[in-house]
Amino acid sequence: MPTIVVDVMPKAELLDPQGKAVSGALTRLGIEGFSAVRIGKRFELTVEGAVTDDTLATARRIADEILSNSVIEDVVGVEVVE
Repeated sequence: MPTIVVDVMPKAELLDPQGKAVSGALTRLGIEGFSAVRIGKRFELTVEGAVTDDTLATARRIADEILSNSVIEDVVGVEVVE
């Protein structure tokens, strides 16, 4: 069965406290080369049957209306993985 993956991230202009904590931990562990960490969410929607244009449009609508909070988050990806 195909799966549609939706990735949601905090808006770039908002503080990401989890990402900041992970970034600080990397520094404390002596890991270099990463200037920032941002943490988001991934949703996997399993599709019964083939993924049509209508199915993908519905997934995008679900991503915008249900899976993300448009005030503080952006939907950054909606893709089909087999």
